[in-house]
This record gives sequence, structure tokens and C-alpha cells, in this order.
Amino acid sequence: MKEHLINIGNQFKIKPFNLLRNPVSMSGLLLTGVCTLIGLPMMFLDMFAPRTNPYAGIFIYFFLPGGAIFGVFLAMLGVIIERRSRKRHPDRPIPPLPKIDLSKPSHRFLLLGGVASLLIVFLLLSVTGYRAYNFSDSVQFCGLTCHKVMKPEYTAYQKSPHAHVACVSCHIGPGVNWFVRSKITGAYQVYSVLFHKYDRPIATPIRNLVPAHETCEQCHWPAKFFGAQQKVFSHRLADEKNSPWQMVSLLKVGGGDPQLGSTSGIHWHMYIKNKIYFIDTDGKREVIPWVRSVSKDGTVTEYMSTESSLSPEEISKRQIRQVDCIDCHNRPSHIFMTPHRAMDQAFDANLIDPGLPYLTREAMRLLAGEYANEKEALEAINKNLPVFYQANYPDIYKQKKGAIDQAVKTVQNIYSHNMFPEMRTDWRAHPAHIGHLEFDGCFRCHDGLHKSKEGRVITNDCNACHTILAQGSPADVAKGRLQSQAFKHPVDAGMDVSTMKCTVCHTGTTGL
Repeated sequence: MKEHLINIGNQFKIKPFNLLRNPVSMSGLLLTGVCTLIGLPMMFLDMFAPRTNPYAGIFIYFFLPGGAIFGVFLAMLGVIIERRSRKRHPDRPIPPLPKIDLSKPSHRFLLLGGVASLLIVFLLLSVTGYRAYNFSDSVQFCGLTCHKVMKPEYTAYQKSPHAHVACVSCHIGPGVNWFVRSKITGAYQVYSVLFHKYDRPIATPIRNLVPAHETCEQCHWPAKFFGAQQKVFSHRLADEKNSPWQMVSLLKVGGGDPQLGSTSGIHWHMYIKNKIYFIDTDGKREVIPWVRSVSKDGTVTEYMSTESSLSPEEISKRQIRQVDCIDCHNRPSHIFMTPHRAMDQAFDANLIDPGLPYLTREAMRLLAGEYANEKEALEAINKNLPVFYQANYPDIYKQKKGAIDQAVKTVQNIYSHNMFPEMRTDWRAHPAHIGHLEFDGCFRCHDGLHKSKEGRVITNDCNACHTILAQGSPADVAKGRLQSQAFKHPVDAGMDVSTMKCTVCHTGTTGL
């Protein structure tokens, strides 16, 4: 028996890692080694690269570290299996626990090698973990990882006023709580993409969006908004001459600090002095039949729409939401422009020739068409816009062939940045609530139909939010006197439109 133990001890001294000598452990060690050898140089190359590639980032900071960790798990699992196997076969020699003798060079080498290996693995996992955290919060990760799904949002974001604001600044709040919530919802989003369970279009509004006072108000401070701003709105009519029409308005931005005086204007709604609550019945915050106003002294006034009232029981069952920045500025970073507004912008930027007859009308018609995919849409624009001028204005087609080609490119560019048929996304799927021309926006509440029990009405007076100072052709506006005046419709509609919602006629493709 003593001789047998001596033999076992001698065997252990010769083969200290014999428990790892099994197919499972060897496969795990091989996987860990390969992932480490590939991951380290790729990680350093990516860290010093001028631009991060999202797909390479996923491979470097997620798949390779995951593979290395899985390899370690396999190695440990193999050791456990091998040890149990030897216990089931007692006749097989079982090595004792290793004994480290630092006086022996081989033992010192093994100890130092093991410690160095652990430090390298720890350093690798620490760096990759940190880089993975930052990469998962990058704009590239949010916008390009799931390219087809998020293409509309990412494309619109790049041309928005917030193009230099990271996605996480609005979609993930500060602190551990919001980080954990974002990663939990992100896991479901990965599942949705892999198994094609995502909505087309992506559903809005986002229910778990961080409150505006934790995001928007870090840069925009309602208490510091004062007075009014003058703005010129430029439009093109859908007539043969693409006639220009301008409106100069004084926007009563308002706001103000209650300690310095009374608050007023559009930002009266915010967390400055008053608190406004509402209930929507369509799930999209576009149909709002109930509104509650709480003044600074605690006076509560409730308004109910005369068109769609709610019973007390229905009110108690529905979610009551306090008005947030995003309830009006609902598309600050993902702006899908209507064909009419996009064409107005193109004319202002001198990207297209206003001398091409009916260009506004024809471009809007093509932009609003139903297409199976973007390629089909771009081909239709490339074909049909020149055909229109060939058939109806052959002389102009010959004289302004270059201008027509430029118009085709501009209209195609407008389509590529605002319409995404594969995801069923455009201005119709994601309305904007600022203003009230193509969407109800302000008129969701300010329609003159929301009344309180005391007989008070939420005003629909145009001058409550803005004052028209001038309107007409650019020449008339330039020589006219800026003074308050009633709205004048650019074309004769054959009726009094001042009492109607703009959206009755204006859909984004009808011009003015």
C-alpha cells in the first residue's frame, strides 16, 4: 500500500495537470486561447482606430470575451467530469493535492506563470468589459447594429438638431437604475430582431422614456425662457409657378422664473408654475379628451372634450400623465418631414429650380406614393418626373434637362431621408405635435371644445401662442409693415377656413 502511494505521488509530480487531460477541458482551453489571441490585437487596433465599426465592436467586445469565458467554463466542467470518473473507478490512481516547493525552478515557473496568466485574463476582461459598456451606449451601436430595424430613426437622427447628442442621453437616464432597465429592455429588443418580432413601424411614443427633467432640461431650462421670437415661415404653393408664400410670426415662447414675475406663453405648460395633466384614448397621445390644470395656489380645473367625453369610471381606469417636454416636442431627434415641408426646405436651400412648372405638386405626388421598397421608389422618381416634363412641357424639358436631373436627385434624397417603406415609416406613421398644420398638435387640446364644469374653455385663439405680423409673397412681406393681422389663406378655399382645423385639408402632400 505504501509503495502504491509513493507511485501515485511520483505520478503527480510528473503530471500536475492530468485532470485537464480530457476532451472537454482541452476543447475549452483551446477555445479560450484562440479567443484571447484573436481578441487582444483586435481590441487594441479598434481602440486606436479613427472610427469604430459597430459590427467589429460586437465581435471584439461581446463574442470573443463570451467565447473565452465559455472556454474556461468548459475546462472547469471537464475537470469535474474527470474527477467524478476517477471516483467511479477507484483502481485508477488519484493524484493528491499539488505541493508547491519554491526551491524548485519548475514549481516557481508554474506559480509565476499561473499568476501572470490570471492577471492577463483579469486585465483583458476588465478592459473589454469597460469597452463593451461604452460601445453598447454608442450612437453606432444604437443606430447601426440592427441596421434594417433602426435605419429610419438613425437616418433621421443624423439630420436632426440633436445629431451631436448621444442616443443614450435621451433614451437612458443617469445612474444604475436606468442602466439596468435599459439592458433588460435591450435584451428583449435583441430577441425581437433575431426572430423578427419587432413592430413596423417602431411603436411610439416610448412608454419607458426617461422624464424630460432628467434629460431635456439638462440643456433646455424652461424657467429661463422669456418673451417671444420672430420667425419667418417660407412655403411654396402647388401651382404651376411654385409660387412662394411667406408668413412672419411672433412666437410667444414665454416661460419665465416665477420669482421674477408671472409666467406666460407656450412654456406656461411646463414645470414652472402650473401643472398640466391629460388622458389620451388612442395610445399615441393624439386624442386627448380630458385635461386637468393645477395652478400654483392649488386650484384644480378639469376640462372635458364635448366630442368625446369620459365617465368618472373610465377616468379612474386610465393613466393620467403630466405634460412633459416630449408631449409637444415629440420628434426632436427623429424628424420625418412631410413631402411639402421637405420641398419647401429644398427650395430655400436652392437645391431645385423653381422655374420647373408644377415641381412642388409632382414631387409631392411621387414622394407620397406607395412603394414596396426604397429601390422601387427611387426608380419611380427617376422615371416619372422627367416623363412629366417630356409629355407636358417638351420645350422646358429640352432647355432645362440639367435642372430636371438635379430635381430628380434632390427628390430622391428627400425620399431616402424621410420615407422607409420596408419599415412602413414616414411622416404619416410618426406625426409631429409642434404646430398644427399637418397634424393636430396644439389643437389636441386647444380646439375650443374642451370645457370645464364652470364653463371655462381651453382657448383656440391663434394669438394665444403666436401673432401674425406679415404674410404674402416675399415682395409683399419685404415692403409691408410688421403689425398684428388676421390669418389670410394663400389661396381661395371657397369657405371661411379660420374656424377649421388645418388638418382637414393639409396632410403633408396638399401644399397650401
